[in-house]
Amino acid sequence: MPRLAPLDLDKLTPEQKKVADAIASGPRGGLRGPFEPWLRRPELADRAQKLGEYCRFNNSLPNDLSELAICLVGRHFKAQYEFYAHARLARQAGLSADIVEAIRTRATPPFTREPERIVYDFVTEYLETNRVAQANYKRAVDALGEQGVVDLVGVCGYYMLVSMTLNVFEMPLPPGEPEPLA
Repeated sequence: MPRLAPLDLDKLTPEQKKVADAIASGPRGGLRGPFEPWLRRPELADRAQKLGEYCRFNNSLPNDLSELAICLVGRHFKAQYEFYAHARLARQAGLSADIVEAIRTRATPPFTREPERIVYDFVTEYLETNRVAQANYKRAVDALGEQGVVDLVGVCGYYMLVSMTLNVFEMPLPPGEPEPLA
């Protein structure tokens, strides 16, 4: 049960309505996940949704690597909705179901491509230690370029905000969907 009462979309302030309309008419197509809590502060919602649009749809990483990073962040923070939504998107982007399942269960994924392993090592090291060692940093820059590493950090940071929002406000999965994370 979410901690916030659902917003009545017919009673939004003009500022809330403007942001809600921008989100709903954009590539997401609706107000899911963190957007309803954020709409209580339309300025935050507007800025966060613009950053999120860049991080999800316009960053320089291949979609499968971006979704791999998002799944790792969602799993780390036990963000049920986050992992539920992005596990499907990761598979659609070409990440193998075995890799997604290994992330879900905290097993070592069976990577077949070095860029997947590099993103995994970079993100998991940061989530475990709050740092990235020079060796993993260099591997990431060599594989993704400096801009790719900046985008990887941006994607992870944005989805940390999303995960915290989802968890703090206890945003539910769609009706009938089981929680994917133990």
